[in-house]
Amino acid sequence: MADSADNEKQRQLDANRVGPEGAALTTDQGIRVDHTDDSVTAGERGPTIMDDFHFREKLTHFDHERIPERVVHARGAGAYGEFRVHDDWLAEYTVAEFLTNPSITTPVFVRFSTVAGSRGSADTVRDVRGFATKFYTRQGNHDIVGNNMPVFFIQDAIKFPDFVHAVKPEPGSEIPQAQSAHDTLWDFVQLQPETMHMMMWLMSDRAIPRSYAMMQGFGVHTFRLVNAQGRGTFVKFHWKPKLGTHSLVWDETQKIAGKDPDFNRRDLWDNIEAGNFPEYELGVQLVPEEDEHRFDFDLLDATKIIPEEEVPVRPVGTMVLNRNPDNFFAETEQIAFHTANVVPGVDFTNDPLLQGRNFSYLDTQLIRLGGPNFPQIPVNRPVADVRNHHRDGYHQMGIHGARSAYHKNTLSGGCPAIADAGVYRHYAEKVDGHKIRKRSESFKDFYSQATLFWNSMAAFEKEHIVAAFRFELGKCETMAIREGVVEHLNHVDHELAVQVAKGIGVAPPVSAKTPNHGRTSPALSQANAPKDSVKGRKVAVLVADGVDSGAVAAVGEALVDAGAVYEILAAAEGAVQSANGGQVEITKAMNTMASVLYDAVVVPGGAESVRALKADGLAVHYVAEAFKHGKAIGVVDEGVELLERAGIRGVDVATEGVLSDRGVVSRRGGSGADFPGQLIKAIAAHRHWDRDTDSVPA
Repeated sequence: MADSADNEKQRQLDANRVGPEGAALTTDQGIRVDHTDDSVTAGERGPTIMDDFHFREKLTHFDHERIPERVVHARGAGAYGEFRVHDDWLAEYTVAEFLTNPSITTPVFVRFSTVAGSRGSADTVRDVRGFATKFYTRQGNHDIVGNNMPVFFIQDAIKFPDFVHAVKPEPGSEIPQAQSAHDTLWDFVQLQPETMHMMMWLMSDRAIPRSYAMMQGFGVHTFRLVNAQGRGTFVKFHWKPKLGTHSLVWDETQKIAGKDPDFNRRDLWDNIEAGNFPEYELGVQLVPEEDEHRFDFDLLDATKIIPEEEVPVRPVGTMVLNRNPDNFFAETEQIAFHTANVVPGVDFTNDPLLQGRNFSYLDTQLIRLGGPNFPQIPVNRPVADVRNHHRDGYHQMGIHGARSAYHKNTLSGGCPAIADAGVYRHYAEKVDGHKIRKRSESFKDFYSQATLFWNSMAAFEKEHIVAAFRFELGKCETMAIREGVVEHLNHVDHELAVQVAKGIGVAPPVSAKTPNHGRTSPALSQANAPKDSVKGRKVAVLVADGVDSGAVAAVGEALVDAGAVYEILAAAEGAVQSANGGQVEITKAMNTMASVLYDAVVVPGGAESVRALKADGLAVHYVAEAFKHGKAIGVVDEGVELLERAGIRGVDVATEGVLSDRGVVSRRGGSGADFPGQLIKAIAAHRHWDRDTDSVPA
């Protein structure tokens, strides 16, 4: 896909871009201002005069600069990009042009977010991540408003206020912020068994992604594609990151929240600025309507997935995020998504959670963005032509000159006229039934897919899930809530329930409530994600006076060529003297960063440099902590001594990702000539879970 921000949406936004260059300061009415540091007062020490219109305008605008934050998904980051389909094979299933015409590049805006926390919370909390995409298509705006998990907590939207009230900070204390580890959330869970599948995802590493560029996205619901003949096909939407799906570890997330609470949004911004554009493959799972009932779950149940082994994800097109917003508030904060924003060729199903979202999102935008004209905000404006009889209201930007604002009319020549081509036609579905308030029996399997998820995890993923349940439930003060959750887990997997119970003071269940069915879905495990790229990865290179500058340059060049970013860290900023008498410029001081902010640590050679690093407890901590977190570590020549100082000895290059060009710390050390290549391969593996970390203090 072409690297281009010069697309139709960007050209439209250009008319609204405002800069201060060469301009005189004015009021909102265009009155030039010669002084803005003091209010007009009655004498130098007297009261402020009410006719100081500049003061009143300036303060009033400031007082109203903030709009109500989103109730959920308040903490977000966004970027513009482009989407293009590979070919036209989907034309058999839909008339949506952006999904079927490979000659069209569709502008997009994507907003990533956390769900539970407020705008001021940290990026790396354990939470679901929003993954919402607005396609500015020639047929109108189309939104896929999804998450990084393919299922949700509840089956019916009527429970959404209850769920959100439960997961938000407890009302008496407003504690805890951006966390699910408290009584009200788990009380809700233990009384709502339909949550168990989602809770398995939330307790997994999926809830702590390494970056937005390494995070999957899902449309969650089953939608419907409609073709030119009016035939419908059920569809689920998937975003798969080109870099693979990778996560942080829990200890890291807590430290990063203090070291850099903007970790994920900074990573997104920095990589786009550097030209390391995040890429995602859009895929679809298609189910013919005649197969609606062939599964052992209900397609309309948002707490269920369609296993990829049963219905493969077929690739459709590629999305590249290649431009950062110019103004966070105007764009990322005011972007308004809506599940009901669909174009011809895409329609809804009777999923009760989706039906409720189709009501709720519009209602939310009306109060957040000040009235019905929020689609006129530049970031929300379609590139498709908009003509209708909507008038007036807050923030109306159009100056309508026609006498008629109704249909039908003759005074405006009957315009805007009813279209006869390219129109939206709802799928013709027969609906027949009694008006009742009752859940379908087909929605009442609450555990089998939670078991499927558990069975599909690698050993290290299972360890992390158990630890997450223990941490979260260990924060619950009410023992009956802990016991209730363990009882539900015993329906998922007996050993899981036993392991969790042992860590939270609950009597382990004696036998399984529901036998484990033994089925797996390899696509659910991040252990099976691609591990062939270091694009966008950050590497810390630790140096001091006397460093081997040749080793620094060689490693740095290899990392940059592979698409990674490296930063040279020392005890202080400025420069260090190299072993050959030159200087090595320092990127940042070690004490302003931390190993948790990097994907790997490298220690170049140089006897004097390594001697100084060995005496620096922070440098020792860098490598020890990176080792604890399973990250790649590379050392050159004397650099191996820093590993030994940190207690790292006798590791295996093949499985443990600790590399030395000497081959001293490794039973199978690599040759010096291949050291950069081995290092890059080790970083691309993301983590090395086979390490014995118990003997290494961090």
